[in-house]
Amino acid sequence: MTGKLYGIGVGPGDPELLTLKAVRLIRDCEILAVPGTIKEETTAYRIVYQVLPEIAKKECLALDMPMTKDRKLLESSHKIAFELLRQSLDQGKDVAFLTLGDPCIYSTYIYMHQRAVQAGYQTEIISGIPSFCAVSAKLNQGLVEKSQMLHIIPSTYDMEQGLKLSGTKVLMKVGRKLQQVKEQLQTESSSKEQFQVAMIENCGMPEEQIYQDMQEIPDQAGYYTLMIVKE
Repeated sequence: MTGKLYGIGVGPGDPELLTLKAVRLIRDCEILAVPGTIKEETTAYRIVYQVLPEIAKKECLALDMPMTKDRKLLESSHKIAFELLRQSLDQGKDVAFLTLGDPCIYSTYIYMHQRAVQAGYQTEIISGIPSFCAVSAKLNQGLVEKSQMLHIIPSTYDMEQGLKLSGTKVLMKVGRKLQQVKEQLQTESSSKEQFQVAMIENCGMPEEQIYQDMQEIPDQAGYYTLMIVKE
């Protein structure tokens, strides 16, 4: 009998936001998997370790899954990573793949999940708290009300059209595009009502930085940076 692959969302950074189900399954699974070449350097592993230091004794598959838009490189890295997962699953071992936030939202895990489903393995996705929900809570405000629309925009791709949408815009991983975003928001606000802008870098982590308005926001920030734009 083959093992089961679990995609486990560990939340945005605060270890206290791990769900009880995530903790139970991480304990129960024989093998962990993380996206990165050194487990101790992966953010998802470090979050879980604060709650379950005993995971240091578990076998862990460190899967090299580079953050790139090169399709050939992605396909090659995903194929190699899945073959490593497959070896453990074929031995009848359950694998807990740790991923930041929620596995269904721009996660590295979902590529392994799709391959596992196609190959006929048992799989299960364990929801985690998405980063934009944690950021909104940290800012002590709601995301949307009544008929307002919510737009989740990946900032590493073309986001110019997304910023023109009506409602609340969540800009994921916006750190490197901050100057560009600020310029566009200033242009948009000159012809419309002012935007309400807030941003958190490294939400729930020790190095967390909170910016309550546009004037506070720098021109560049780290990878785990999320901005909320409201009309």
